[in-house]
Amino acid sequence: MTFVLRWLLAAWLLALGAATAQAQAPAAGSAVVTTDQVRAELLAHAPQGVATDQPLWLGLQLRHAPQWHTYWKNPGDSGLPTRLEWTLPPGVLAGDIQWPVPKKIPIGTLANYGYEGTVLLPVPLTVTPEFKPSPFAPELEVRLKASWLVCRLECIPQDGEFTLKVPVRGSTALHGSAFEAAFAAQPRPLAPSGTSTGNTAQIADGALDIRVHGLPATVRGQTLQFLPETPEVIETAGAWTQAWQGEVWTARVPLSPQRSASPQPMPVVLAAGDRGWHTELQVLGTWPAVAAPATVSPALAEALRNNAAAPAAPPGPGIGLAAALLGALIGGLILNLMPCVFPVLAIKVVGFASHAGDVRRHRIAGLAYTAGVVLSFLALAGLMLALRAAGDQLGWGFQLQSPLVVSALAALFTLIGLNLAGVFEFGSVLPGSLASMEVRHPVGNAFLTGVLAVAVASPCTAPFMGASLGLAVTLPVGQALLVFAVLGLGLALPYLLASFVPALARRLPRPGAWMDVFRKLMAFPMFATVVWLVWVLGQQSGIDGAGALLALLVALSLLVWTLTLRGRTRAVLAAAALAALVLVGWAALPQLTQPLPAATAARASEDGWQPWSQAKVEQLVAQGRPVFVDFTAAWCVTCQFNKKTTLTNPQVLAGFERQGVALLRADWTRRDPAITAALAALGRNGVPVYVYYRQGSAPVVLSEVLGVQEVLAVIGPL
Repeated sequence: MTFVLRWLLAAWLLALGAATAQAQAPAAGSAVVTTDQVRAELLAHAPQGVATDQPLWLGLQLRHAPQWHTYWKNPGDSGLPTRLEWTLPPGVLAGDIQWPVPKKIPIGTLANYGYEGTVLLPVPLTVTPEFKPSPFAPELEVRLKASWLVCRLECIPQDGEFTLKVPVRGSTALHGSAFEAAFAAQPRPLAPSGTSTGNTAQIADGALDIRVHGLPATVRGQTLQFLPETPEVIETAGAWTQAWQGEVWTARVPLSPQRSASPQPMPVVLAAGDRGWHTELQVLGTWPAVAAPATVSPALAEALRNNAAAPAAPPGPGIGLAAALLGALIGGLILNLMPCVFPVLAIKVVGFASHAGDVRRHRIAGLAYTAGVVLSFLALAGLMLALRAAGDQLGWGFQLQSPLVVSALAALFTLIGLNLAGVFEFGSVLPGSLASMEVRHPVGNAFLTGVLAVAVASPCTAPFMGASLGLAVTLPVGQALLVFAVLGLGLALPYLLASFVPALARRLPRPGAWMDVFRKLMAFPMFATVVWLVWVLGQQSGIDGAGALLALLVALSLLVWTLTLRGRTRAVLAAAALAALVLVGWAALPQLTQPLPAATAARASEDGWQPWSQAKVEQLVAQGRPVFVDFTAAWCVTCQFNKKTTLTNPQVLAGFERQGVALLRADWTRRDPAITAALAALGRNGVPVYVYYRQGSAPVVLSEVLGVQEVLAVIGPL
C-alpha cells in the first residue's frame, strides 16, 4: 500500500474522529441543551426591557425525565446543587439563584432535597449605568456555563453552555408565566429571629430544640418539612418530632454525628407542600465538637431508594501506577493476538517480506512504526481525557461509537484491500511525483502503518489492559498519558524487536514473484474487516444504515477503478463516478447517522438476555437473584468472540438456568453515559467487562477473554 494513500486517508480519519467526538459534546451557542434525562433551557424575563432600575431576570429551566431529579442548594445526604457561571457584559451583574421550595426525596434511611418534573431557577440581574450596548446591535448577550447532577437510582453529572441575546429595547416576556410560577414557589420571609421570643434553635443533648413564630394561620396544625440551607448539619431523615404550641411551631431535630458546619445564625426553610417560608434561627448554646465528615457518594445514596441493595464496591484495592504500567505493557503485547489487529499484521508481514535483505531499513521502519503507534495512542488518549474533563462520559474505543467514524474506517479498508488486490496502484491515479513519495519517505510509510494499527486496535481490550485503563483515567494527566504510551509500546514491541534481530530477517524468504501472490492474498483480511465494520454499523443504525454504507463503498470502488483507465474514457467515466459517489454519499448520510430502530433494539431480550440498567441490577439483587452483566459493543471483536463461544456454551447456559441467574447486556455500541459511569465504578474504561452480582457479596469482575470454567467457578456448581 502506498505512502501517499495512507497519509491522505489517515489524516482524513483522525480529523473525522476528532470532529465526531467534539460533536458529541453539548453544542455551545444555543439556549437549549438536551440529554436523555434533562432538557435545560436558558430563559429571559425583561418586561420593561433592559434598563437601569427595571426588573430583569434570567433563569435555567430544567425539565426532568420521569423519575429523575436534580438538587437544591442543600442536596441532603448526597448529590450536588446546580451551579451557574455567568459571562455578562460590563455593567451587568448577576445575583444568586432564587431557589424554589424543594421536595424532600427519601432514599431508604436517608433523604435528599431536590426537584422533579419541571423547575425554573431564576436569577436577578442588575443593570448599572456602566452598561453601554452597541448602537448597531442593542442587545444584552448572556453566556452561561451550567452544571448539574441528575439522579434516579444512578447519578449522571452533566453540563451545558448556553447563549442568549436579550433585546435592550422593548419587552421580553414570552416566558412570563414560567417566571411568575417560579416566583410563587419562592419561600416567603418570616419575621427576623430573636433570642427569647423570636425563632430559635436551642442546642441540647445532640439535638436542636426549635421554636418558630409568625407562620401563617392557614398552616397551623399541619406537619411541616424542615429544610436547613446549610448541608450536613442535621439528620435529614432521622427520628425527629414536631408539634404546635398555639401559633408557635416546635420541633426537636437530631444533629448529624458527622456534622461539617456550625451555622450562626442558621438559615432554614419550612415548607407545607409547594409553599415555603424562610427564616434564620438564632442558635442558643454551644455547638458540639465537629466530627470527621463521612462521605456518602451520590451513587451509593441513590441506590438505597426503595430499600434497594446498594452495589458493593469493586473487589480488592486499587492497583498502583507501577502495576498499571506493567499491565499496560503486557496488555499491549497480548493486543497483537486479538482478532481486531489481524489486518495490520497482514500489512506488516508484507512489509517484512519486501525488505527481508535490508537490515538498516528494517530497523528504521521498526522505530518509525513504534513512534506511530505510541504517538497515536497518546493523541487518542489525550482527546478522550480532554473530553472527559469537559464533562463528556467517554471510554476507551469511544471513536467507534460514532457511525461516521465506522463508515470512514470501512472506506479506508476498502481502498487498502483494492490496492493490495492490484485493482489500482497509486501511480495510476496521481502524478508520478506524488506516487514516488513512498520510495522517498519509507519512514513516514512505517509511521502511518502505526497510526493505522491504533485505529483498528483501539476498540479491543486485552487481558491486563482493563484495570490499567480504568486507573489511567483517574490519574493526573501526565501519569495517565504515560500508561497509554506504555500500552502503545507493548503493541509495537514485537515488531520493534524483530526489526533489530538479524536472524529473523535471514529466515524470511527472498523477495520474488511469490510476493505479488502473497500481497493479493492479504487483501482478503482487509475485505473481512470491511464486512465486520458494515455489521457494526448495522448494529448502530439498523439495516438501512448498513445498506447505505455498502452503496457508498460500491460507488467509491467504482471511482477508484475509473481512475485506472486511460484516455478520454477515463475523464468521462471518472466524472460520472465522482458524481455518483457524491449523490450516494448525500443520500446515505441520514441513514448512517440515524439511531437504531426500536424494534431492532428490542430483539436484545429474545435470546434470554435483557437490556441492562443499574436500577434493574439493584432491583434483582435486592430480590435475592444473582445477576450476570455483559458489558459489550458491536465494534469489540473480543466481545463478539466471547458471545459466540463461552456465553453460548451449553454448560454455561445450563449453569445460568440452574442458579436462576438473570442475564443483562449493557450495549455500548453507541455512546451511553450510564454505561460509561457503571464501567468507571468498576474500575474499567473499555469493553468487554463481565460482572457477577450476588446479594451480600461484592461484584466479581471476570477476565476479558472469558473461559467456560471461569464462569462456572463464579456462578457455582451445577
